[in-house]
Amino acid sequence: MRIPPYYRDKTWQRFFAGAAIGAVLSWFIFLHLFGVLQEKQVRQITELQDKIADLNSDIQIWQEDYIKLNKLNKKKLTVQEIRIQLVNANEYKLDSYMKFHIEESVKEDVSHLVAKDIETVYQSKDLLKKTIENKTYTINEQTYRLEITELFLFTTLSIELKLKPVHR
Repeated sequence: MRIPPYYRDKTWQRFFAGAAIGAVLSWFIFLHLFGVLQEKQVRQITELQDKIADLNSDIQIWQEDYIKLNKLNKKKLTVQEIRIQLVNANEYKLDSYMKFHIEESVKEDVSHLVAKDIETVYQSKDLLKKTIENKTYTINEQTYRLEITELFLFTTLSIELKLKPVHR
């Protein structure tokens, strides 16, 4: 078997030469277009990386400011409301008026704490406990004292009290 001698024919020589030159030219055109597109992509990636870096620095600045403002606001928190609850009023068969009277009496004793800093109130909580627990109440010829069971301190001062009889 023999290969036909097409390489000697001028038309085939022109065809192969044109195919080779076309392949080389198309390769250069491909490289040029690919290079332009890649350059465009690289430029876009670097722009996005710069934006991300700027946004990250902005986030950092905002977080620092947010933390500072939170610390300042925590220092400025004040007691805005006082809630008093007598837990065992049913145990001593107190009517709602007597329960209300005792709760209001305690509320009057601690009313000076409204609009005070929470930190100041916290530092004087022992004095607050003694103020409430040392007062006696006479109900149906029986003397009672209050005992603080729970004391929650935030913008609302919430105190739960128990009534205890005084033994003479």
